Amino acid sequence: MLLNNKYMIIPNKKGVEILVKKVFRLLFPFNEKIADPEIPDPGKMIKEQLEIILSGLIPENEKVTGQFLDNLTAIKKTLLKDAQFILDSDPAAKHLVEVIAIYPGFFAIYCYRIAHALDQLTVPLLPRMITEYAHKITGIDIHPGAEIGCPFSIDHGTGIVIGETTKIGNSVKLYQGVTLGALSVDKSKASKKRHPTIGDNVILYAGSTILGGETIVGRDSIIGGNVWLTESVAPFSVVYHKSEIIIRNQNGFQEPLNFVI
Repeated sequence: MLLNNKYMIIPNKKGVEILVKKVFRLLFPFNEKIADPEIPDPGKMIKEQLEIILSGLIPENEKVTGQFLDNLTAIKKTLLKDAQFILDSDPAAKHLVEVIAIYPGFFAIYCYRIAHALDQLTVPLLPRMITEYAHKITGIDIHPGAEIGCPFSIDHGTGIVIGETTKIGNSVKLYQGVTLGALSVDKSKASKKRHPTIGDNVILYAGSTILGGETIVGRDSIIGGNVWLTESVAPFSVVYHKSEIIIRNQNGFQEPLNFVI
């Protein structure tokens, strides 16, 4: 593949997936140190594997590897806040270890956080490979270029899409089927903000769709299930569908049943 007039070696997909799992086990060993904010030395194996992957993508692979590994402690501290927020938000969650070990939403957030760190270091291709791995196994599609605050909660998660120029504040909760997307798919807008901005303390319920780079959901708002939103809403707003329910009798309906939104 040609990138900026130089040939780029596409990393082995399986190797990238193995690296993602190794870094996860480094950050979250399944022992008494799983919630310890400090992490052990990454060791030679992870360092060398990342350097090999990066060697086909960028010239300063050793330097960037060092910068990424140096960021891992900060990334773990952020992820622990995410995990605690998920635990506090979900009545079905009983322990922090449960969230870290088995919640697909947390794993997708983990993949996003390490991919975003690499994206910030201007590493090509690899960040997308990491988030697409999360997409494959969780059904959650987060572009590594998105800006997501902390803490962040994804509950259930299947079908969530978060676009490249999305900006999400702190203490935001997303449920399954949420789309934070663009109003149109137009290559000429690649360098512009195409995806919405979500303020602090916002809840986006299942199936809600929010589109457009100029669309802002103000802080402390609640967006109800299946809402389609292409305009900004003020802080402390509640947006929801209002449905009309008709109870049928033995005579049936006088007219077709219509739902009012």
